[in-house]
Amino acid sequence: MTYARNPENLADVAQDPRYHFVRGDIADPQAVDGIFERGFYAIVHFAAETHVDRSIEDASPFLKTNILGTHTLLEATRRFPAMRFIHSNTDEVYGSAPAGVSFTEEATLTPRSPHAASKASAEHLVTAYINTYRVPAVILRCTNNYGPSQFPEKLIRLMIANASEERPPPIYGGLQERDWLFVENHCRAIALALDNAKPGSVCNVSSGVSLPNLKVVRTILQHRDKPESLIQYVEDRSGHDRRYGLDSSKIQSELGWAPTVSLEEGLHRTIEWYQVNAMWLDHTRRSETFRT
Repeated sequence: MTYARNPENLADVAQDPRYHFVRGDIADPQAVDGIFERGFYAIVHFAAETHVDRSIEDASPFLKTNILGTHTLLEATRRFPAMRFIHSNTDEVYGSAPAGVSFTEEATLTPRSPHAASKASAEHLVTAYINTYRVPAVILRCTNNYGPSQFPEKLIRLMIANASEERPPPIYGGLQERDWLFVENHCRAIALALDNAKPGSVCNVSSGVSLPNLKVVRTILQHRDKPESLIQYVEDRSGHDRRYGLDSSKIQSELGWAPTVSLEEGLHRTIEWYQVNAMWLDHTRRSETFRT
């Protein structure tokens, strides 16, 4: 239950008898074992600190949650075996991609921020447990997600909120390129991996299209019928990767996955959702650690 939590995101499943919420620390072996004792078909590991700026200010929470937390889950999976362990990772572990290059799964991991380093370290642990203990893990390296219910410190969500209120959308330079993936596209990849991926496999998940952040921000402003003069350029952060690009042909050929929601449709659906759910944003912004 970190600063990015919002229990309202689970309201639609709260009454489902198959759903159970347990509040605990992912790095607490006793708490994790207590959950695993119930028995599971599969583990989908999303728990992580994700905000690069925060990792630059203080890497400690990233080391604890991303590395030690992953180790705790892996140890629990050894004691209480599951049929599948899906480890969610980020394209940031590859480092910055040269122009025109899309990294394949065989590319060397060269993380450049404390956040990316913690995620790469966690993945190396997963790989070690696959090889040493035969943990049936599958690693998915995904590009930037966006969509409804996303905590509003991420670029697309923050830009939508600021544009709607005619507040200056802050942007680091704008020339950085990212591959944006609508959250439902990612969820379908996870579902396919759960059912069909071979234990020990690694797959990239991406739209295959890298776009400058500035172009994405301009598209959001156009959707909201706001002037580009609102854009506010701010000082770039340390070690900012210039470009991310992933080749997802492996998951497409092996599992039959492909992104079905385009950026244009995804942005439209995301903007529409936040317009309808303005109260959700208001509640989220009450967090004392929310950043504008």
